[in-house]
This record gives sequence, structure tokens and C-alpha cells, in this order.
Amino acid sequence: MSDAVSSAAQEQLRRNIVAIWHIEAAKVIGRVARMVRDVGLAEDLAQDALLAALEHWPREGLPDKPGAWLMTAAKRRALDHLRHAQLVDSKAATIGLDWDFQHALHAEAQQEQVDAALDEEIGDDLLRLIFTACHPLLPAEARSALTLRLMGGLTTEEIARAYLKPEPTIAQRIVRAKRSLAAAQVPYEVPRGAELLARLDSVLEVIYLMFNEGYAATSGSDWMRPALSEEALRLGRLLAQLLPQQAEVHGLLALMEIQASRFAARLSASGEPVLLLEQDRSRWDRLLIRRGLAALECAEALPGPLGPYALQAGIAACHARAATVAETDWAQIVARYDALAQLSPSPVVSLNRAVAVGMAFGPAAALEIVDGLLLEPGLAHYHLLPAVRGDLLTKLDRLPEARQEFERAAALARNARERALLLARAAQMQGGPR
Repeated sequence: MSDAVSSAAQEQLRRNIVAIWHIEAAKVIGRVARMVRDVGLAEDLAQDALLAALEHWPREGLPDKPGAWLMTAAKRRALDHLRHAQLVDSKAATIGLDWDFQHALHAEAQQEQVDAALDEEIGDDLLRLIFTACHPLLPAEARSALTLRLMGGLTTEEIARAYLKPEPTIAQRIVRAKRSLAAAQVPYEVPRGAELLARLDSVLEVIYLMFNEGYAATSGSDWMRPALSEEALRLGRLLAQLLPQQAEVHGLLALMEIQASRFAARLSASGEPVLLLEQDRSRWDRLLIRRGLAALECAEALPGPLGPYALQAGIAACHARAATVAETDWAQIVARYDALAQLSPSPVVSLNRAVAVGMAFGPAAALEIVDGLLLEPGLAHYHLLPAVRGDLLTKLDRLPEARQEFERAAALARNARERALLLARAAQMQGGPR
């Protein structure tokens, strides 16, 4: 019995260490990357510190400040690496790593003073890390994987499970991303001015991609993967703290907070998907809604026109402020979509606008818009196009046509739960199952 208790305690400790690592990973890797100027090497050194924790903490117990323990262990490994690199290079080329090496040596001698200063520098380190991980020279899927790895402390297995990809595929993406950054000698720094704005788009894109994959999984058997959305939300909150003057950062955060408020209402008691218009709004998380609306206010208070994330957050806010579907200000949602279409035109925006038009001005007006999208190449394999058309045809009492559309949507859907929902809608049409 004692062995079983001991085993359970050890497993609980291991889970605690992993949870701590998820929280502290970005700070540790960011600090070490500033010392060695290489995110791949920094992650390796930080992982060495994690392995040391897995070795020492079960024997010695959790330290009072586990994050500081990990930071110190990783910095010492970075110092060892820098000392070794300096010794083996007769020309001391690694002194080109500049002031950081000497500063790190000084940190060993006066640890307490330097650690206090480092706390103030953590924000800069995290900014450097996320802007490096999301560098636009990397493919989008590589940016996502590397961001989750560095900023979220997720393992390759966890990332592969989140995206339903083989673990070797994700491992290759991460390795190639690190190599690409090293080969291109991407500076480990926060870009300035116009370059920051150009890179910020990539950062926001990756975070929202992560959130959306958790909010509505594109494939597999799960309707949602909340843990993935929670990681994206955590990164969005961090970014809003670090870049408080960037309206689109607040806009993205507002959008994610409000959408995340619906998680509990998006599944029925039996685990079936529940669409927005059918959700029990009393189950929406009011705290997340308040946080989202506050972030939207921050975005709207900053100078300049609203960007695409802030506009989408405004649409989400219209839903969040309405106690029922009938009370929703659909005309305002249409106006927001009009502005979004002007700023970031896309077939998906047009389709979403059509849904709002249907609610504000009737299904016939919306169907005319949707029919105009039928030959749009970008929507040829998009299951929501026939799904929306099926819904509009249902409201117009054109049930046989609606059934065909729902069946076509189900054939295109890659998510098993969504496919089952669409087939159920088809079966509800006149005549029942064929």
C-alpha cells in the first residue's frame, strides 16, 4: 500500500513540475536566449534545467520559488556554454555576443542584485521570444508549433495531439524552424517602428490560429480543444500587457475573451455541438465577457481606425451584450461586417456577413448573397458554405434543397462531431432519412 501511495505522490509531483514548466518555460527560454542569441540553443539549455528539476525535486521537494530555481539552473548552463565557446575559439569570436557574456559573469558574482533587475527585463525577453518564434520567414504551421513549444512549454507530443499530426511531423517542423532562424541569423530582438507592425501581424495571426483550432477543431473527433485555446488566450493576455499601445493586440484579446466565454455552452449534456444561435446564454462566462468588453474599450480608445481583430471583437460583443438571439443588434453586426469587408475582404467574411444579413433583413436577402459565392474558388471545399445555404433554404421552406445542402456540407466537414451535426440537420428535413 505504501508503494502505491509513494507512486501516486511521485506522479502528482511530476504533474506539478510539468504545470510549473508550462508557466515558467517562456521566461526561462527568453532569458537564456538573450544570453546565447539562439532560440534553439536556449530551449535546449532550458530543457536541461527542466531535466535537472525532474531529477532533484522528487528527492529534495519543491523549492519555495520553482521558477527562480529553473531560471538559475538554465542560466548556469548558459554560462557554461559561453565559457566553453570562448575557450575553444582562439580569436574569442564569441565575445561578439557582446555585453551579455560579461553581464552574465557578473550575475554569478552578484546574484541577488541581478535577479531583481531581471524581473524588470522579463517583459522584454518574452517579447523578443514571441517575435522570434513568429518570424514571417517561417511557414505558418512552423510558427504555430514553435510558438507553442517556446511560449507554452508544450512537448512535441502535446503539440502533435493538439493539431492531430504525427509527432515526427511536428518535431521536424520545430527543428526546421530553429534551423531556419539560425541560418538566416534572425536578430533576437523586438523590431521597431514599421518592422514591428509588420511582424506584429504574424504574431497575432499565430495566436489567433491557435485559439481557433481549439475553439472549433478543423478535424478529428473532438468538437473543441479548450487547452489549446487557453494557451492562446494566455499569450494574448501577455502580449496586451507588454504592448499596451497596440490597438489590435487589445482587439485580438477582446475577441478571444468573448469567444472563450461560450465554451461551456457549446456542448450539450451528451457532448453534442451546440451552435451559437441555439446556446443557453446563461451558461456564458460573464467574467470573460467583462474582460473582453474591457479589452475592446482599450482598443477603441487608442488612436487610429479599428483593425480587423477589433472589428471582429465588436461583432462578438454584439452577441455578448444580448440576453437572447432576438435582442441581438443584427443591423450593427452587418455594419461591422461591411467595415471588415472593406478592410480585409475575403469570401469567408462575405459568407459571415450573409448570415447576419439573413438575421437582420430576412433569409431571401441572405440567400442572394450566398448564391453569389457559389463559384468562389476559395469556398469550393468550405463546408460552411452549403451549411449556411441549407439553413437559409430551411427558413424559406425549401426543404428538399436544404437537405441536399446539409448532406453536401457533411461530406466536406473534416470534424466528426460537426459532420454528425450536419447529417442530423439533413435528416430533419421533410421525408426523414433516405
